Amino acid sequence: MRTTVNLDDDVAAGIKSLRRERGVGLSEALNELARAGLVGRARAAAPVRLSTRSMQLRLDVTNVAEALDAAEQALDR
Repeated sequence: MRTTVNLDDDVAAGIKSLRRERGVGLSEALNELARAGLVGRARAAAPVRLSTRSMQLRLDVTNVAEALDAAEQALDR
């Protein structure tokens, strides 16, 4: 596919650097960078699922060690 795009100066410099490092043409460098960006986007978009559990207690967390002990005891029950 042939298309025209306008590249920001920093992007153009990055492509130029990649072309020099790898000895590839403009199209190959652009395709490689676009694919890498798409893979990163797919990973970032994955939902994070967390499970929670009610401990049914209120903790005074001014003393962290005591709060952790209380939480640990509640889990052991």
